[in-house]
Parts: sequence; structure tokens; C-alpha cells
Amino acid sequence: MILTNATIAILTDDASFGLIADGTIAIEGDRIVWVGASKDLPTQYQSDAAQDVEQRLVTPALIDCHSHVVFGGNRAAEFEQRLNGVSYEEVAKAGGGIVSTVTATRMATEDDLLKDALTRVDAMIAEGVTLLEVKSGYGLDRDTELKMLRVARAIAACRPIRVHTSFLGAHAVPPEYTGRPDAYIDEVCIPTLQAAHAEGLVDAVDGFCEGIAFDAAQIARVFDAARALGLPVKLHAEQLSNIGGAQLAARYGALSADHLEYANDADAAALAQAGTVAVILPGAFYTLRETQAPPIAAFRKHRVPMALATDCNPGSSPLASLLLTMNMGCTLFRMTPLEALLGVTRHAAQALGQADRGTIRPGAFADLCIWDAAHPAELSYRIGFNPLHSRIFQGAQ
Repeated sequence: MILTNATIAILTDDASFGLIADGTIAIEGDRIVWVGASKDLPTQYQSDAAQDVEQRLVTPALIDCHSHVVFGGNRAAEFEQRLNGVSYEEVAKAGGGIVSTVTATRMATEDDLLKDALTRVDAMIAEGVTLLEVKSGYGLDRDTELKMLRVARAIAACRPIRVHTSFLGAHAVPPEYTGRPDAYIDEVCIPTLQAAHAEGLVDAVDGFCEGIAFDAAQIARVFDAARALGLPVKLHAEQLSNIGGAQLAARYGALSADHLEYANDADAAALAQAGTVAVILPGAFYTLRETQAPPIAAFRKHRVPMALATDCNPGSSPLASLLLTMNMGCTLFRMTPLEALLGVTRHAAQALGQADRGTIRPGAFADLCIWDAAHPAELSYRIGFNPLHSRIFQGAQ
């Protein structure tokens, strides 16, 4: 496949879009083999039939590196409660929040979970997503956690999208273990992780380090189990308070630390030293009507890579649009359009340990988006508008 007469944003560094006007991309199989100005196209490709993209913008395909798209039920009633002044923590302590979704997810069949998840995934694909991270964490028992991970794997069999699974058994304390979080970690979470890994269902291990979930010492035990299995880790950290999650993520060399509204300068320095990506989740900030913004300036200062993701989930971020997420990152947190696009391509790939995705360069996977746009800033600028012309996934349209 040869794409020609394109405006190409290669995104191979963090300083610029790397725009190539009147550019061409050569693809063989599922990989990019050449990119550059059309006038410089090597002779070996000049006789191939080319697809004229008519000066449209071509970028790496989008990557959603933090989602919970597999779940049962919805939490519209809690949305109404929060609008009436009830806080997220109060909802959770009253038996709502994550635990209410756990109940619905435990009751749902694999077929039901897959059918519902695909409606959300289809919306993501329609906006140019080709790589999606999917977490468990709404089962909190062995059978349901494994069920969720099997459904996540099934998504990729049903749709042209790559799925990266994260085991999130340490998401909340289930009702049957109320007041006994350590027992839950030892008796359910870690054994279920081991069982999921044995089935080949886990690409990474996540946790929720927060006052309403698990403390740093409890998450460290889960991370030790992940390390013993050779699995990378990532962490929900500093979303509602600062209890040491970011520092824990840095100590374990986590792929990413996510949310981070209450992170500080020292946390940013630690993440930078560890090479950990800061995943910014404006959908949750918006939905929960938070006022504490993540320390974007500190991340810039310490050169922490910043990714953006939907955090698509039924409670705190019922958001399935990565394009809207980009706009939110710019509008709510003053991220630049370049930071936003890097956040859903190059840095999102880094947050999933996928070095061969997220840029347009020889050797990278041919996952591309062709947009009805002239400049990359348009992708963050518009609200509720999808300019996708076509999507290429692993070399196929």
C-alpha cells in the first residue's frame, strides 16, 4: 500500500508534530517501510499503485491506554446523586460506586458483557482507535475476574482492534471482605492473578491505590506477585488524595501511573527517573467535578511523558470518545494540541509497553488514521465532531 499526497504527522519526537507536506507512506504487510516527501520516494516503490489521499492529514492511529469497557449495568442513578451533592466517596461508602458495578458484572454472562462492550468499542474504532487497553476489576472474585478478561480477549476476535489486558483485581474491596482488605489481597486477588496468567489472559497488572481502595503496602504485595510472574505493572494513583501511589509506581518501574490529580513535584521527579508515563484522565475529572487538576507543569518540568485516555467506565468516566478526551485535556488542563496528540499515540503506546506503535516510521506497525483535516491541532480543537476519513489497521483499510 502506498499513500501519497498526504500531510503526515510522524510524531517521532516530543518537540513537534514532525509534519511532512506532500508526503508518502509505503506499507508492506502490516509494517511501514518508508515515509518521507513524495519527491524522494525510492525507485522500488514508484511503480506500485498509489492511493492519493488528497492532502488529507495522516497521523498514527489512536490508542486508548486506560479503559474499563467490560462491565455490567450502568450507574446513571449515581450520576444523579452526585449532581444532588453526594460525593464520589460517599456513594462508594454507601455500597454504590465500584461495588454496584461488581454486582451487575457478576450476574452478567460472557455473551452479555461482550455484546455491551462492543457497542463502546465500535464507537472508539469509528474515531480511529486501533489499540485499546481493557481492565478487569469489576468481578473481585476469581470467576468474574477471569470472565472479564476472557471477554476482553474476545473483543479482538470480533473487531479489527488490538486489545491489551490489565488485571485489576486490586480495584476495590468486595462486600464479602468488608473490613478485611489484606485477606482479600491474599485469598482472592493474588491467586486469581496467578490463575489468569496461567490462562494467558494478562498483559499487565494494575491496582487502585486510594483511601477507598488499597494502600501502598497492599498494592506492593500485588506488584510483587506480578513481578514473580514477569508481568509489568501500572497504577491508579493520587486520584482523590496522595497516599504514596505515584512513588510506589516509580519504585516498581511501572509502565504508567494514572489519574494523578493529587501528585506533586516530587512525584513527577520520581516518575521521570523511572521512565513511567503519566496517564491523564480528564473524563473522570470532568464527571466527578473535581477542582484539583493534575500537575501538568511539573510533568513538563521533569519531562514526564503524558498520555491521555478515556478511562471509559460506568461510574466516574462514562466517556468513549478519545477525540473529546483530547479536547478536554487541552481545555481543562491547558495541554497543547501537540501534547494531546502525543498523548493518544506515541505516549499512549509507551504506557502499554508498545514501542512499535504510535509513530509513523519505518518498522512501526501500519496503524494509521487519515483525517479530513489540514493540521493536527484540528483534532483537539473541535468538540463532538469526528473528522476521521479512514482507518488503517496493521496495513489494511
